[in-house]
Amino acid sequence: MSKIKFGVLRETKTPPDRRVALAPMQALEFQKKFPFVELFVQPSDLRAYTNEEFLALGIQMKEDLSDCDILIGVKEVAIDTLIPEKKYMFFSHTAKKQPANRELLQAILEKNIELIDYEYLTDIHNIRLVAFGRWAGMVGAYNAMIAWGKKNGTYNLKRAHECHDMAEFIGELKKVKLPPMKILITGGGRVAHGAMETLAHVNIEQVTPQQFLSKKFDKPVFCQIDPWHYNKRKDGDPFDLKHFFKHPYEYMSTFVPYTKAADMLIACHYWDPRAPRFLTIDDYKAPDFSLKVIADVSCDIGGPLPSTLRTSSIEEPFYGLDRINFCETDAFEKDAITVMAVDNLPGEAPRNASIDFSKDLIDKVFPSLFEEDTEDIIKKATITKDGKLTALFSYLQNYVDGKE
Repeated sequence: MSKIKFGVLRETKTPPDRRVALAPMQALEFQKKFPFVELFVQPSDLRAYTNEEFLALGIQMKEDLSDCDILIGVKEVAIDTLIPEKKYMFFSHTAKKQPANRELLQAILEKNIELIDYEYLTDIHNIRLVAFGRWAGMVGAYNAMIAWGKKNGTYNLKRAHECHDMAEFIGELKKVKLPPMKILITGGGRVAHGAMETLAHVNIEQVTPQQFLSKKFDKPVFCQIDPWHYNKRKDGDPFDLKHFFKHPYEYMSTFVPYTKAADMLIACHYWDPRAPRFLTIDDYKAPDFSLKVIADVSCDIGGPLPSTLRTSSIEEPFYGLDRINFCETDAFEKDAITVMAVDNLPGEAPRNASIDFSKDLIDKVFPSLFEEDTEDIIKKATITKDGKLTALFSYLQNYVDGKE
């Protein structure tokens, strides 16, 4: 029986992403766990891990992966590099009808490629199996610390992408000196927990939502809130999370009181476009609006936070918001709100983020990919097969045809 040939792609998206779907040590573990699969890694000069780090562990590197059966990357694959009749796995960002990637999905169908999207790899409880959310939260909170130091001239931190690894990242956080202040985190998933990991290294105490809104503190504190803390039912019935997920339009926002208590917001929530927006533009103009830094890790343009005027970049992560005239201004202008809205934050910590992602793939996904897919993990995440959209993603047909 011939071995399955498995290729790890270099990233081709612009701007460049330095992550890799299988980090060197995890590639070694992969070979031990799946001896019936032959692994090849495509060389890259941009990757956070050098070619030499793979070669030193005996990992095969090869430029031409056209004889591989399965190819994996992290971000969208450049259309001109797609190889027909192959099975691909990457974040395609097509299943929500993203206009920028319509041509990518069209090309995948034309080339008869079987596309498996990481975002839809879920277990029997519909919980995602692989994601970079933890690192988005960690780096988002780190960038919020950078913004506060710059805004107040109290300390300077290296950018996360300038740190070699997690150890250096944590070392930088020791420089943070905060006054008595209140930091708010929205969300309760991987992203929010990643943000809380960063704050733990700054020794910031957690308080309850009630304490956050009603008490003054002589030290920096943070509070993490979930949807039931900042939404209520329009009909007056008690908040019900399952009902909220199904009928978010039947709720109204109660977020405003937090904007009068918090100095910093690290937004890590998931937001459904059918749900109420957290704030209106007029809310920002209130005399007692107290937010000075907003790190929007969720980064929903036109979403719950009007202050997220646009995405920012790893190179230029911050911009300012003149909250009275509601227009963009200098990032650290005295009376402006400093906004961070980078939409690819895990790319700032590519080495450690790649390790975590690799481990999850090996433990939770690859057994179903290479052996029996008994829980339909791969099936549920397969967007295209045999030149057509699969049944679960057939709703994308008008998007593919350019009709919407």
